[in-house]
Amino acid sequence: MSAKPAKLKPQHAPRAPHEDPVFLESTPARPLRILAEYINPLAQLKREGIGDTIVLFGSARIHSREDALSRLNHLKKLKVGKSAKAKESHYEEARALSHKITTWAMSLGPRPRRFVICSGGGPGIMEAANRGAYEAGGKSIGLSIELPHEQFANPYISPELSFNFHYFFMRKLWFAQIAKALIVFPGGFGTMDELWEMMTLLQTGKLTRTNLILIYGRKYWDDVLNLKAMVRWGTISPSEYGLLQFADNVDDAFELIRSGLEKYHMEVDPFLQAY
Repeated sequence: MSAKPAKLKPQHAPRAPHEDPVFLESTPARPLRILAEYINPLAQLKREGIGDTIVLFGSARIHSREDALSRLNHLKKLKVGKSAKAKESHYEEARALSHKITTWAMSLGPRPRRFVICSGGGPGIMEAANRGAYEAGGKSIGLSIELPHEQFANPYISPELSFNFHYFFMRKLWFAQIAKALIVFPGGFGTMDELWEMMTLLQTGKLTRTNLILIYGRKYWDDVLNLKAMVRWGTISPSEYGLLQFADNVDDAFELIRSGLEKYHMEVDPFLQAY
């Protein structure tokens, strides 16, 4: 006769899948992580009454006047010094433009919050954008991204509107989905990546063609990109080139943005208003 099996003790129930960090970090759970990067910002933006945004892009390597002056003290070559001073000017201009847009947008009422400044959350021009909004007394959004090297969100983002993404494509979705205008300051690969993304979405009708794209600092961009050559070669049409506007100073940039918004975008998009 076989021995009687020992009586088993009650076990602790395993964690529910949504509470299991090992599962949540696994490859099969990737769709859940992607979905979280959509649902969490959506809920928080609704909670804060955000109606729409103005996205401001530019280089993370452009410094404020304070930082630039400190660096200039260590520069020996005049040519390098002039370059640093030009970059400092772009920071201060982005800061001033953000301040003007935020001041005007706040005059439209507190809820929903219209045309809220949104940046990539980092230093440089991104910091200038958030700083200008902060100094105007308004809220602003930062959409940071996890990168291999250490990165911190700049201190001027409204804490309740500071988001951190793992997936670039989900971050790009939130840049595009509720933006009514994109302002592009001098920048590198990342800035150009976002510019091409927005231009492609407009060209293909995935965003309405009344959305605004403003290129700031024509001297820099003409040196880096020859967009008119694309028209001459027939790879884009004159009307597609016409989707772009250009400005070289804060007042002109503000007037182009304000007039475009007043013409096309004063009605609130229902997307973030369905509470």
